[in-house]
Amino acid sequence: MEEILKDAVKKHKLGATVNLFVTPDARSNVFPTGVIEISVKSPTQDNRANIDVIKTVSEYFDVSHMNVLILNGKKNREKTVLLQGVTPERIVSKIQEKL
Repeated sequence: MEEILKDAVKKHKLGATVNLFVTPDARSNVFPTGVIEISVKSPTQDNRANIDVIKTVSEYFDVSHMNVLILNGKKNREKTVLLQGVTPERIVSKIQEKL
């Protein structure tokens, strides 16, 4: 499992990126739900699922939503999310706490 996390979390010049698989229209916002999978309540219409992804990830890592950006995958379930000012080690550690 740790190897999967290391493959999904990468260092970025502004912080770290996380590759996520998003499940929209879920009963609640949950992160992580497995290994780098996220469930959000909102549907995909009008960018609402992406907004929930940003909100849920920012709350989980206790960073401002302004420091969470979707770099790739805005229109599909596989996304690359940048957490500015967060180290890859902090991301891996925080996710491992939950699993």
